[in-house]
Amino acid sequence: MDHLHPFPPDFRLILASQSPRRHSLLRDIGVPFTVVPSGADEATTGGDARELARSNAEAKVRGASLPSSLEPGAFVLGTDTLVTVDRVVMGKPASAGEARGMLAALVGRTHQVVSGVALLRRPGRGPIGRPEAFRAGVAVTEVTFESLDRGQMEAYLASGEWKGKAGAYAVQGLAGVFVSGVRGEYSNVVGLPLCLLFGLFRDLGFDLLRREWL
Repeated sequence: MDHLHPFPPDFRLILASQSPRRHSLLRDIGVPFTVVPSGADEATTGGDARELARSNAEAKVRGASLPSSLEPGAFVLGTDTLVTVDRVVMGKPASAGEARGMLAALVGRTHQVVSGVALLRRPGRGPIGRPEAFRAGVAVTEVTFESLDRGQMEAYLASGEWKGKAGAYAVQGLAGVFVSGVRGEYSNVVGLPLCLLFGLFRDLGFDLLRREWL
């Protein structure tokens, strides 16, 4: 990405997430960021998956303990990704048995990965600086799994990859071998829908591709 313009010196992004997958996606497109974990609690049940994901993302933005030295005009990003099938939202399994049940509901079928993304731009400096602004959106991607026999499922569970993953899998890992179809943003399944993110930044006055203020 050496041929792209550098980000302007006044660009700052605070990411309210400790997810290594989201960190990797932002690094892949060359976006600099600082991680500030959010103290917000994530809801995994109740209501429509789209509403739930968006609400969780907004709560993460509002719950981030921002440093007092954070520059005016900085962006704060919160994201929440859920896996849902038959209108049932799947969180992160607490045990291999719970992961087994999740996979049994997903294999041989198509399910949805739903991500809520919230982006806050802090007020700019001075009397003519930009006021605080906020945007949020939801991305939905359909993912189809191949059928697995009992031995294959147990081999996957033995890998431990299901730990800490919504729906007990990560598409960019071992689970990729039984993902036969993806309809929508692939990056959404990883944990951060980049196309949606690009649009939210644009709405708030910054072009991520050109790396300039609008």
